[in-house]
Amino acid sequence: MTIIGIDPGTATTGFGVIQKLKVRCEVLNYGAITTSPSTPSEERLEKIYREISKLLKKYKPDLLVIEKVFFFKNLKTALPVSEARGVILLAGAKSKVKIKELTPLEIKMGVCGYGRAKKSQVQRMVQEILNIKEKIKPDDAADALAAALCGSRLVK
Repeated sequence: MTIIGIDPGTATTGFGVIQKLKVRCEVLNYGAITTSPSTPSEERLEKIYREISKLLKKYKPDLLVIEKVFFFKNLKTALPVSEARGVILLAGAKSKVKIKELTPLEIKMGVCGYGRAKKSQVQRMVQEILNIKEKIKPDDAADALAAALCGSRLVK
């Protein structure tokens, strides 16, 4: 089973693709889609949609797990993240992939066993679980892999 995790954002959208095997998960790919703040928002969203669509076509995942905007501290960042989530959800729907939305708390709980874990703790657990030796860069990719790992536990 193939699972893609997405950490949405307009400047950086992290992605992580894993293959669930019988007793472990294996990384197929991870990285980030980046856009420039100087680019008009509609072009940034179109790029995110296009790149996510390419990943969905290439890996044909059984499940797309996306981080849900659970709360926000800054409306200026929450709205663009919601827009990015919208185009990602559209790409998933058009690809007919099953979608699961998880809050950051649920993802941290699923990977670390503690919903208030720090980013560094989540990243370290993702590295351990997926046997990745180097630090996962950018952080958004580590968050996306964490989402994918949580998704792997939701499916049989």
